[in-house]
Amino acid sequence: MKTIIEPFRIKSVEPIYFTSKEERKIILEKAFYNPFRIHANDVLIDLLTDSGTSAMSSHQWAGIMQGDESYAGSSSFFRFEEAVKKITGMPLVIPTHQGRAAEKIIFSILGGKGKYFCSNTLFDTTRANIEFSGAEGIDLICKEGRQAGVPAPFKGNIDVAALIKVIKEKGAKNIPMVIITVTNNSGGGQPVSMQNIKAVRKVCTENKIPLFIDACRFAENAYFIKLREKGYAHTPVPEIVNELFSYADGCTMSAKKDAFANIGGFLAMRDLDLATQCRNLLIMTEGFTTYGGLAGRDLEAIAIGLYEVMDEHYLQYRIRSIEYLTNKAIAAGVPVIQPAGGHAVYIDAKAFLPHIPVDQYPGQALVCALYEQGGIRSVEIGSLMFGKYDARKKLIPAAMELVRLAIPRRVYTQSHIDYVAEVMIEVFNKRNELKGLTILEEAPTLRHFTAKLQPISMKGKTIKNFRKKSGLNTLK
Repeated sequence: MKTIIEPFRIKSVEPIYFTSKEERKIILEKAFYNPFRIHANDVLIDLLTDSGTSAMSSHQWAGIMQGDESYAGSSSFFRFEEAVKKITGMPLVIPTHQGRAAEKIIFSILGGKGKYFCSNTLFDTTRANIEFSGAEGIDLICKEGRQAGVPAPFKGNIDVAALIKVIKEKGAKNIPMVIITVTNNSGGGQPVSMQNIKAVRKVCTENKIPLFIDACRFAENAYFIKLREKGYAHTPVPEIVNELFSYADGCTMSAKKDAFANIGGFLAMRDLDLATQCRNLLIMTEGFTTYGGLAGRDLEAIAIGLYEVMDEHYLQYRIRSIEYLTNKAIAAGVPVIQPAGGHAVYIDAKAFLPHIPVDQYPGQALVCALYEQGGIRSVEIGSLMFGKYDARKKLIPAAMELVRLAIPRRVYTQSHIDYVAEVMIEVFNKRNELKGLTILEEAPTLRHFTAKLQPISMKGKTIKNFRKKSGLNTLK
């Protein structure tokens, strides 16, 4: 059939609170033009992230009711551990409260000044935890991955030749890990091929460098391999997943993505000495080794979700729903990363708003326009998120200026997505009216979460006047 229906029925709903465009203008001002500062009740369609925002299944909710909250040796942990072992093939499993906690632990142990972590593309918290340790993260995305509008089947691949070059330049002993993110979030949710993973494994083996998988969206990546890579069309997704992990020495995962959970994550690996160090740090920062900062009910939900996500009816629907919105954008002339990724639609903000220079954050300007026009919350993945400053405090821009519309799993219907398309196209038709932004206040790391901005047209006005205009002088 041409119509791919949602492979589930809806049992429970929550209301959406509607706002007018005029109300949203005021909300945006009070939030200092940063969607992270907007209250969720003021958002009509929330595409800020697909992390922790999924709808859990009836089986997961049933599992929650049997969660064992024992401090040590919880039966829920052993069911969780069994699921992770079976899927990844890795014998050593360490639960954490979410993915960035796993990153914090592993990079605190392996990082440090003079160390380099190579990847296809590191996402924001991964890079931040690497840099916090004193190490440096190096992105080595393939050539196709740097061309937003040019379709290619595996644009998330790492550039193997570039990896070999970096290893020679930096020295293998100074590279504690190579990380492959599947799918490549910062690169448009694009998949990584099995061939690429095998090639990277070979390079890592030759240079005695551990290979880790950032496995947040492992099932989506596996389904792309089934669809696009020769020799896998008739291979069941669980088998593709097993093979993918077989080439890795370890993995980190935020279970808030491809396990449908609202919280949770884990580290898994094969090296007992490294696992022992990680568990010691886990006890200091997260909790005992059989709960790692999670309630037993969350461990149950993750264990169930890890299996559910590999259902091919679900994956067909998931990938097709992202493609549906991407195709609507392409048909209207909206510049997006092609082909469609696995969890989000990525708008090329630089091409969308060529009149706004990168130091005026075109991606953030577009994010604000989508919210003002239709109450849609999205996120900038560009120079606000990844930009840095040189010695003269001049912006070093990100490689691409993107806006991500991340679709939560099993949450929105086709009519919601049709509405998103209408708003996106309406903003595109008015794109020449949009203005850039300037930063008023920012944190030294991960600034996009808390930064305060104002329209470039207000530059020169005092923050006091801006606060008065926004009504912010009445806020605590």
